[in-house]
Amino acid sequence: MPWFIRRKKNITTPTEAKKDVPKGLWYKSPSGKIIETEELKANAYVSPEDDHHVQIGSQEYFEILFDEGKFKELDANLLSEDPLNWVDTKPYKERLEELRKKSGLNDSIRTGVGKVHGREITVCCMDFKFIGGSLGSVMGEKIARAVDYSIKHKTPLLIITQSGGARMMEAAISLMQLAKVEAKLIQLADHKIPYITLLTNPSFGGITASFGSIGDIIMAEPGALIGFAGPRVIKETIGRDLPKGFQTSEFLLEKGFVDMIVHRTKLKNKLKEVADMLMPVK
Repeated sequence: MPWFIRRKKNITTPTEAKKDVPKGLWYKSPSGKIIETEELKANAYVSPEDDHHVQIGSQEYFEILFDEGKFKELDANLLSEDPLNWVDTKPYKERLEELRKKSGLNDSIRTGVGKVHGREITVCCMDFKFIGGSLGSVMGEKIARAVDYSIKHKTPLLIITQSGGARMMEAAISLMQLAKVEAKLIQLADHKIPYITLLTNPSFGGITASFGSIGDIIMAEPGALIGFAGPRVIKETIGRDLPKGFQTSEFLLEKGFVDMIVHRTKLKNKLKEVADMLMPVK
């Protein structure tokens, strides 16, 4: 006999028959604040009570940045192969297939072009939910092609980082993408086209140590964790306690690593302002 039952109009049913509130209707921030998801979305996925910037992916950033959320996606169908026949707890090919079905993404970055307050800008945005936003051959190639697009169409380039670093399943092929992307960004500089970075939470590993840190303007979101190795690894290596707020965007702004911290609700306006400053519209 169930301990809890519901009686209504002489009808008795077990409690488990109660319909739950649909998932996703509410969001609970790390500080315990509760907010309706629609209100959260309207506020650029920032909790209004504690200003917590919720981790979001490429689709959400594109909706925030591009006018009316409209954009043309570039190279959407590029897929990673398995040149090393990698197997850890499962074959790499199998892992990729599972992630594509689960996430709806083809890889850890999407690239698109659209208008930001009327100005066309090319945006590359990483997705942490696809193998931690890791850098693989597809990410390197998509950024390289986005650079080519920016050069051809004379559009500023924004890269939004959200990554744990290189993808171990592609080993040296992954690391080669760092040199490849930086070489392409030199071409962008040669054509006097601005390259802007936005470091979001988390931004770690080789991406932060290379092309994530060489933008003409380096922006970061409030409270984002940014670095090469994680704080636990660094603490264990040097055997000392780390400064308060170590590796947060605020700490790195103070040390001159980033140029500005931009609240997500102001990101679109700031991106247009920076693009116009670096490359005035003729």
